[in-house]
Amino acid sequence: MIDILDNERIRLIRFNRPEAKNAFNEEMYDAVTEALIDADNDSEIAVVVLTGTEDSFSAGTDVKEMAERTSGSTFTPGKHGFTGLADELIEFSKPLICAVNGIGLGIGVTVLGLADLVFMSETAKVKCPFTSLALAPEAASSFTFPQLLGKQNAIWTLLSSEWLSADECKEMGLAFKVCAPEELFDTAMHYAAILAAKPISSLIFSKNVIMEPIRESLYAARNREDAAFQALLGKPANLEAMMAFVEKRDPNFSSLGE
Repeated sequence: MIDILDNERIRLIRFNRPEAKNAFNEEMYDAVTEALIDADNDSEIAVVVLTGTEDSFSAGTDVKEMAERTSGSTFTPGKHGFTGLADELIEFSKPLICAVNGIGLGIGVTVLGLADLVFMSETAKVKCPFTSLALAPEAASSFTFPQLLGKQNAIWTLLSSEWLSADECKEMGLAFKVCAPEELFDTAMHYAAILAAKPISSLIFSKNVIMEPIRESLYAARNREDAAFQALLGKPANLEAMMAFVEKRDPNFSSLGE
């Protein structure tokens, strides 16, 4: 599910579910959340770096498991799940860096709004597929994206379900640096090492004074998003989107009205 490597006060968490393009199922949500909690509580860890494997950063929430959740037949909730990970990202007290090595969808994009530094490979691309799944934004992206990208860029990113290139992400403000693929990891780790050399207490207090004024807004956004998700999940448009995914075809919403 994930690989964890600690080196010189940096924890690397690598998503490693290549058969699903690093999509998050409940087990992976739990594993990443536990790794972040452990890093937050570890006095020898100063910085965390998240990255993916092969051609994928993360393909978002596992849509097959989401379909099981909709039907209620075989879905088993995890200890933390999506909600636990989103809340831990909001509360995480140390610098969090994302090195986006390939495609990112869903939580593979919205996590960037809760990261502190984002590095992207020139070949990476991301999209928020919420409207194509007849769902709504997640992980407080309805707050973080307008703040980072501006309203119009955020509207396009969250409502269009269209791909964004790494250069577009950099231009909009979602990425800090764009790197050649072979330089991505070393570049992200270089910046992580600069931060990790600083006093951990200073990093924590400095990040907190930045985050504390907006943390209430992040949770308020999460609550609104969760309500929208529950209102849309399992409705005809969402069921059509799930079925289309399983059948490997484009969904047809034209006859559904809402």
